[in-house]
Amino acid sequence: MRLNKTGFLSRIALTVLTTAGLWSAPAAADSIGEAIDNGKPFINLRMRYEHVDQDGFANDADALTGRARLGYETGSFYGFSLLADFDLITHFGAEDFNSTVNGRTTYPVVADPDMGQVNRAQISYTGLPETTVVVGRQRMILDNARFVGNVGWRQNEQTFDAARVTNKSLPGTTIDYAYVRRVNRIFGAGSSAGEFQGDTHLVNLGYTGLGFADLTGYAYLVDLNEAPALSTATYGLRATAPFHLTDKASLKLTGEYAHQTDYADNPLSLDVDYYLGEAMLAYGPASLTGGYEVLGSDGTSGFSTPLATLHAFNGWADVFLTTPGKGLEDAYAKASYALTGLPIGRKLVLGVAYHDFSANEGGVDLGNEFDAVANLVLTDSLSLNLKFASYDGDGGYASRDKSWVTLTYAY
Repeated sequence: MRLNKTGFLSRIALTVLTTAGLWSAPAAADSIGEAIDNGKPFINLRMRYEHVDQDGFANDADALTGRARLGYETGSFYGFSLLADFDLITHFGAEDFNSTVNGRTTYPVVADPDMGQVNRAQISYTGLPETTVVVGRQRMILDNARFVGNVGWRQNEQTFDAARVTNKSLPGTTIDYAYVRRVNRIFGAGSSAGEFQGDTHLVNLGYTGLGFADLTGYAYLVDLNEAPALSTATYGLRATAPFHLTDKASLKLTGEYAHQTDYADNPLSLDVDYYLGEAMLAYGPASLTGGYEVLGSDGTSGFSTPLATLHAFNGWADVFLTTPGKGLEDAYAKASYALTGLPIGRKLVLGVAYHDFSANEGGVDLGNEFDAVANLVLTDSLSLNLKFASYDGDGGYASRDKSWVTLTYAY
């Protein structure tokens, strides 16, 4: 019998690692074919209508768009698994909106251009103790997505061509490092703003061993060749402290601070700060949140978070996707209530929010915003989302109203 040298060396390496306690084979398939058979397909279908009425435009935007996301994740073979999915995004009916690539500039922006592309294509390895390694095009969400997120609200999500290592071998500690070569943005490959390339390093350290609070320290060294003025080094600390008040009531306090300087080929000289203070009181199905967020300024440039899920912060009208040069202060209040036992669906979550905006430098009023949402969970796979945002502009920012109706099926 002829012995395959590669297979022989691989078996020796596995034997040595296992004997030394450095590797333990997970419950896995006995062959690559079995790993594929033991995998799972996933399907995500989303239909959305979006309407935008914005001052300064001759026309309102009306966009009916759909997304089909189809993918497959294999089972594990010696700790290795593969995942890939593909997005097909298109509009239906008249193209009465600016998708950012269709040239319809007399309409407000609805950033959901038609496209078909690979969304994720990654290899994962879990063969080392308490460690996960993911290489390839992948989704990344760090903490609350304020600095690094997938922008899941848009039809095309943001993904990262990266190598990421997550280790939890130390008690109460999560060490997360990622090297990012390319950021695949929501605008798609057909847009000049569709990607950021560079040498970005993301370090996130979480610790839950204190008992009374969870801590996260981070260092985000963002290098963006296509947007050098957004290349920054950000170092920060986040703390969350939950308190059990009664059987039904709880309180969670969150505080965060970060300092940002210029990095890589940034032509600016940055020295700005970020602050967040937030309190959330929950009682049964109801919650009330109040907070104050500051994206500081050095007088000409504001604190930036170009890799964030920006839609989740500073109002759903997306007025401040780019931080103003004088910075931004956002005083906000939110409330939500969850209803069950309805004649239709399994759960209905209602929410409202109010934001009051001002400049960090000079204190100029930048308007206010009211947001409302109703999310109806119909079945395990089907949900209906109704959402509204109304921004009353000031300080040079145009007023606008946005509304959405979204139906999502996930398998």
